[in-house]
Amino acid sequence: MTYTPPLSEELEPVKTPQSFWKRHGPKGGTNDWKAALVFLIPAGIGFAVFFVYPAIRGIYLSFTDYSLLGRAKWVGLNNYTKLFQDDIFWNSLKVTGYYVVINIVVQTIVALGLALLMDRVTKSTFAKGVILLPYLIAPVVCALLWFWMLDSQLGIINQFLEFIGLSSQSWFGNPNLVIPTIAMVNVWKYMGYTALLIYAGLQTIPRSLYEAASLDGATGFASFRRITLPLLRPVLVLVLITSMVGSFQVFDVVAVTSKGGPGNASRVIQLYIYDQAFGQSHFGYASAISVILFLILIVIAVLQFRFLRGRESDLA
Repeated sequence: MTYTPPLSEELEPVKTPQSFWKRHGPKGGTNDWKAALVFLIPAGIGFAVFFVYPAIRGIYLSFTDYSLLGRAKWVGLNNYTKLFQDDIFWNSLKVTGYYVVINIVVQTIVALGLALLMDRVTKSTFAKGVILLPYLIAPVVCALLWFWMLDSQLGIINQFLEFIGLSSQSWFGNPNLVIPTIAMVNVWKYMGYTALLIYAGLQTIPRSLYEAASLDGATGFASFRRITLPLLRPVLVLVLITSMVGSFQVFDVVAVTSKGGPGNASRVIQLYIYDQAFGQSHFGYASAISVILFLILIVIAVLQFRFLRGRESDLA
């Protein structure tokens, strides 16, 4: 004979998060998106005014001949035709690419080393603050600091070189040294911030993996190559993309120190855009260069994200 429990003994239905929210959540919870929209409106207005509108206007101006003293005159693709025949543009693109390679490679390696030291040697908050300190210095102040320290006559770096028996160098006046020098200045400024990003990624790797590898007899380098690097891939992709975009936009250090010289040895593309727009009032041509740079950054970022598998994680 089958037993049928009374209604008082029947089990209550399982409460899903949605049903719990409907029962216990605030009244009008289904309209919370309206409140969220209200809070997003100020940020949306700022984004539209300071990013979307200037971008659209810049694309429009790239098809015009425009200066501050007159109205924009539509010239079609003339600016782009001129751009592809401009030797200075191609040289600035080559110089920028040279700088980007040095900056990204050195900064990523140094930042990875600092992150590993913070993870395995010390986790002191003070040490993290010291490493991050250069990032908090204004770019112009940072550039002036290194410009004085690397001065060919009175700079402390050259004084030290002469003290140990080496000859002083014209760091910002030598065509062969100016770009590596500017890259090292930016590495010093941003390596702490990059190291903290990588350090945060290291905290997501389970320690049990290293313990298991140690029991199997794996060396420290083997664990780094087979555990740390694969599991850090999403973070490293983020670091590489942000570093690449920031490196292509280098301007302040060059403008303060070498000013594009000697010759065109350090005339990066951002400095060339600035010179065309505010030095020669060729705003239409400068906008065309900016559009080309924007497209280059999009293509490189997409290729990096795709081929380095930025969406995937070996922890999944």
